[in-house]
Amino acid sequence: MLQIFRKKEGQKGFTLVELMIVIVIIGVLTAIAVPQFILHKKKGYVAAINSDCKNAYTAAIAYNIDHAGVTPDLMAGGYVASSGVSSTVTSWSNENNFVITCSGDMSWNLNKPAATYTVVNGDLTVDQARK
Repeated sequence: MLQIFRKKEGQKGFTLVELMIVIVIIGVLTAIAVPQFILHKKKGYVAAINSDCKNAYTAAIAYNIDHAGVTPDLMAGGYVASSGVSSTVTSWSNENNFVITCSGDMSWNLNKPAATYTVVNGDLTVDQARK
């Protein structure tokens, strides 16, 4: 029975069965790895959004120290947005009442693709993005 699987004198290469087994193993490994890769990619997007919102908040406070009472210019405050993240300051009445919203690219397919820093009467409330 084992002689069927043995190579004859002068034969080189792999049998069809050996090639099929390798293809199946590669398929199984791919099926395991791709969902994990997508999950880690989404975690990275969420981290970028949340980090950008914290940085935008810090830039708004820094800008307000030099320019009291003026709606903050985040770029002038030192904020640099990550790729695919947009940040806006809304509802600015003074340094104690404003909202900063950071949104990620819609192609990232996140369940909650935005983070919000809300300051009301000087109290900060953070609502972070989630995957």
